[in-house]
This record gives sequence, structure tokens and C-alpha cells, in this order.
Amino acid sequence: MLKSYEATYENGQIKWISEQPEITSARIIVTVLEETKPQIKRHFPIPDMAGKVKILGDIVSPIVDEEDWECLK
Repeated sequence: MLKSYEATYENGQIKWISEQPEITSARIIVTVLEETKPQIKRHFPIPDMAGKVKILGDIVSPIVDEEDWECLK
């Protein structure tokens, strides 16, 4: 059975982040995740769109009145 554990590798040593497996010997497969660059912090509202966008509705209320729904007629 395969089971995943999270660890870091520093100076030739493995440091377990989550639980450490309770085994004495095992065949392992190592996947190396490269460090990612920090994401650019986004500004809201987006300055280029300020004053140019019109909000028509949201996920809670419909854009048009229920009287205009063809499926209800």
C-alpha cells in the first residue's frame, strides 16, 4: 500500500513535517517540489477597471425580474 508523508530535505537530512512512518526499512519514491516565487498581491478594485464596470447582479439574486423568465410562463 502507498502512503504519503510530508517532509523537508535540508543538508542531507530528512525532517518530517507531518507524522513519521513507523517502519524500519522501505523502498521510497521522492518528489522534489521547487520553491515557488511569492505571488503578486492583487489590488481590488483593479485600478484600470475603476469606474468602468457595472455590476448587473450576483449569485444570490437574478439580474432580471422573475416576471421576465420565459420558463415560468
